[in-house]
Amino acid sequence: MSSKALKLIFRFILLLILQILICNHIYLFGFLNPNIYLLALLLLPLDLPLSVQYIIAFFTGLVVDAFQMTFGIHASAALLMVAVRPYIILALNVNKKQLATEVPLPGRRDFKWLLSYTLLLVFVHQTLTTMLELWSFHRFGITLLTIMGNTLFTTLIILCAEYLCFPSKTNN
Repeated sequence: MSSKALKLIFRFILLLILQILICNHIYLFGFLNPNIYLLALLLLPLDLPLSVQYIIAFFTGLVVDAFQMTFGIHASAALLMVAVRPYIILALNVNKKQLATEVPLPGRRDFKWLLSYTLLLVFVHQTLTTMLELWSFHRFGITLLTIMGNTLFTTLIILCAEYLCFPSKTNN
């Protein structure tokens, strides 16, 4: 097994442990719950076959579902996030000739690109997660506030983690 694969596996295990032991127990203001495990899915190599990404996303979401007892909500939201990921990357790449094989990290992409990429994909995930949990448009204002709050909170934590763990290299 290559060192790249070992790093990927270690990152997934570490982020799942952080999600299960810490983030699942955080409810800021009663409804803000970060999903740090999404960072593992956001950092999947772009040249990884889509079928492998689907399998990884499904089982990652399933593990989170098992510990939150949410019965497939995170698995389905992670699958949707991975499904729309290529389209968001395509929409965000101004230079179409740019290699699409690099991992989206600080130093390889600028902050604006990383913010847009993270914000859009986390929004997709949080929208589906919240809608499946509530299964109602009865209190649309609260639902929208929950989606936006969780999206912003999770995006902030993910970007902080990216810049702390993967500092940008200015000598590229």
